[in-house]
Amino acid sequence: MDDKLFNEQEDGTAPELSLDSDNDMAPSSSTVRPSMFPSSASHARKRGMMARSAPRPIHTPTSPLSIPHNLLPSAPASPPTPAPSPTPMQRAPDWSTASEHEDSQVRNIRALFSEMNEAEQQRLLGELLNLCNSHQLSFVAEFVSPRLKKDPFMVLPTELCLRILECVDDPTTLVRASQVSKKWRELVNDDTAWRLLCQKFSYRGLSREERTGEYETGDDLELDTKPPQWPQSGRSPRSDEEGLENKHLDGLSNPTPEILRTQSLDRGVRKSQRRRPKATTYRSHFKQRYMVETAWRSGGVCDARQITPDQGVVTSLHLTKKYIVVALDNAKIHVFDVNGDHQKTLQGHVMGVWAMVPWGDLLVSGGCDRDVRVWNLATGHPQFTLRGHTSTVRCLKMSDANTAISGSRDTTLRIWDLKKGLCKHVLIGHQASVRCLEIHGDIVVSGSYDTTAKIWSISEGKCLRTLTGHFSQIYAIAFDGKKIATGSLDTSVRIWDPNDGKCLSVLQGHTSLVGQLQMRDDILVTGGSDGSVRVWSLKDYQAIHRLAAHDNSVTSLQFDNTRIVSGGSDGRVKVWDLKKGTLVRELSSPAEAVWRVVFEEEKAVIMASRGGRTIMEVWSFAPPEEDVMVDFRSGSPASMPDHSMDYTDPSLGGVVDPNDGQDITMTDAAAA
Repeated sequence: MDDKLFNEQEDGTAPELSLDSDNDMAPSSSTVRPSMFPSSASHARKRGMMARSAPRPIHTPTSPLSIPHNLLPSAPASPPTPAPSPTPMQRAPDWSTASEHEDSQVRNIRALFSEMNEAEQQRLLGELLNLCNSHQLSFVAEFVSPRLKKDPFMVLPTELCLRILECVDDPTTLVRASQVSKKWRELVNDDTAWRLLCQKFSYRGLSREERTGEYETGDDLELDTKPPQWPQSGRSPRSDEEGLENKHLDGLSNPTPEILRTQSLDRGVRKSQRRRPKATTYRSHFKQRYMVETAWRSGGVCDARQITPDQGVVTSLHLTKKYIVVALDNAKIHVFDVNGDHQKTLQGHVMGVWAMVPWGDLLVSGGCDRDVRVWNLATGHPQFTLRGHTSTVRCLKMSDANTAISGSRDTTLRIWDLKKGLCKHVLIGHQASVRCLEIHGDIVVSGSYDTTAKIWSISEGKCLRTLTGHFSQIYAIAFDGKKIATGSLDTSVRIWDPNDGKCLSVLQGHTSLVGQLQMRDDILVTGGSDGSVRVWSLKDYQAIHRLAAHDNSVTSLQFDNTRIVSGGSDGRVKVWDLKKGTLVRELSSPAEAVWRVVFEEEKAVIMASRGGRTIMEVWSFAPPEEDVMVDFRSGSPASMPDHSMDYTDPSLGGVVDPNDGQDITMTDAAAA
């Protein structure tokens, strides 16, 4: 028997020995093998497997028959307590098949166990576990636990798996789930979950053009394969326009480098706008929108510059896909590209410009000189000078590429044919200055200092109905085709039905002039000279949020699906959460006054007075190109940005930390 034990140990099948809880030497549970029992003990087990036999003697390292520890390659030193977690190379042993030198009695036990019914098997297992010490029970727990875990996505139908993923409303959880296995990654990459997630976060949907995989630029949606054009030495092809811009520097003995830059005199090397691929899947679309929203809340890159050496009040500001257009009360119109680099200055008006509207490469402007001028933004050249108004042109809108409508202090509106440069209709009916107008389809609605609003047909050139009810001048108007909203000096906002001209509701709450209005879906946002911003529901005509936004008049107001951006005479620009009505951040450092603010998804432009100078700030919230390109080049899982700020989920009304997302509750599947 000693020789047999010696041979077995020499073959590497000897047990690892360790101290049990009773300080006795016992076989380690991680290396117990049937062949360690001596043959005499095997005869004892033949007399009855269920009988409790006397403990068998176990050879220890102090026994004369023991083999030196260094001769046992399969018996490493016991790990410290608590032992470290096993590495992937130290997996739990698998004894599902017989070993080469397995004892015949153990083989019989396996066969006998398989022939028992479930109740007998459970009783046998229970009695065996009762014989185990704490170390062996710990081994059993570790051995059994992984075998009880199942990967649900490996056994459930794909349709059901996708339905489960649709219930996940945390993007970080989806990203982590995609790293579990190839199967999980395939399921997570399905567009359904990400599309619903975009809806939950109030992100806009993908347009048909975006789904086709076209590339976007700062200018348009076309893929420009032409190399950047470098200027030739000698006279620049735009030297005539630059000469016009040089006139701004007359009287400045030492122009600063900043002024030289803002006047675009350093037009040597123009940086080409980098193209980045458009999101073609909701997964990549969500990633881009998530990063943009995060930048809106705590990031963004600001490029500030003085736009003109002479002081001027900004009267109008527009941001398009190709241009930033600024009109001032000093009769000048400055045109910039979307990055804020000066392109040209439009000069022709002889007095302040008070209204303008761009349409592609076309710009229509009007002001105190009573003229309506049509410009080509691509060349900077005027196309038409439309005359007819007898007083200041106060408001301008375009219904299509060939039709513009102007409102004037001469109490009239004029409809202009921009292709022929002619006046098509003169709309007469107001008794005082026309202060504001809005267009939807063939209908134009105008608000006047005569306290009334009028609905006109553009094609017929006649008044359809008059809206009466305000007690003072109307300063602002909004019209979406279904409802009309008017803001007045009488501190009220009235909602009208454009079909019959009836007043649907009177919204009270402002304590001063309501000069800012915007309508979107069933939401109306108003800003007043009392410094407050209010959000109204057009379903029940009740106030949703009352925001004490500014210490002075609200001079600019705009909102989209998720945020409100307001500017005030107190020199501050604030970003608000539309659904929660809470302040997200102040977008810029305080100035002397903020004249205009406009924004779109990834960009915002602020016109302010700072240090007695007219300053333009261009904020970019676009994600870094290298963070976006990973989805299009490598196809790796879309990682959420690592920002330490809180992110608000508008649909849940709660705060989600991108670094604190919890894994899916089915994390046991990671063991598969």
